[in-house]
Amino acid sequence: MTSIRKPVIFCDFDGTITITDNIVAIMKHFKPQGYEEIMEDTIKQRISLREGVGAMFALIPSSQREEIISFVLDYAGIRAGFQQFLHYLNKEDIEFYVTSGGMDFFINPLLQPFEIPQDHIYCNGADFSGEYIKITWPNPCLPPCENGCGMCKTTVIRNFPEDTYLRILIGDSLTDFEGAKIADLVYSRSWLTTKCEELGVNHVPFETFHDIINDLQQKQEQGVL
Repeated sequence: MTSIRKPVIFCDFDGTITITDNIVAIMKHFKPQGYEEIMEDTIKQRISLREGVGAMFALIPSSQREEIISFVLDYAGIRAGFQQFLHYLNKEDIEFYVTSGGMDFFINPLLQPFEIPQDHIYCNGADFSGEYIKITWPNPCLPPCENGCGMCKTTVIRNFPEDTYLRILIGDSLTDFEGAKIADLVYSRSWLTTKCEELGVNHVPFETFHDIINDLQQKQEQGVL
């Protein structure tokens, strides 16, 4: 029986839409003094994502804004099949949202060719008015989430009630796992696949967006979507 709930997709950006994790790449390329310890503390969850990301970018002078954008545009490749995936979703009338822990100043230029509406892109902001970059947090955690996410994916997902929407998450990393726990369907890569396997969260591994298109089409044919 076909689901009466409307499918909606929440898709990570760094390492998912892009081939690379851009925040990690920025830090390793520009090497602001002191970032390594903060990154390790963030990865090992000794500090929150919001605290860690904010502290790392606060080490970079605002004057390097254009240099960072240029680096990311050159460095970050788009994962195979993404344009075709968007065409498929448009044809099937499936809503698509980008949910990213990255920053608008490099996400928007990378996504510009794909014409995704701005109100369908959830991410963090950046203030360059001071000497150093200050990250802004327009999408903070709301109860029941208390993880200090920065850009809280579970809060965004909960804006779409589970009795009305079939909530589909696509991601690859630590920032996606809390969302994966409450999604109806998860497409995973890399660390997220490992974490889903460890904790028994149902997921479908993928490498390209062609894989996701094929799986969604199969589910439509089977009447489960």
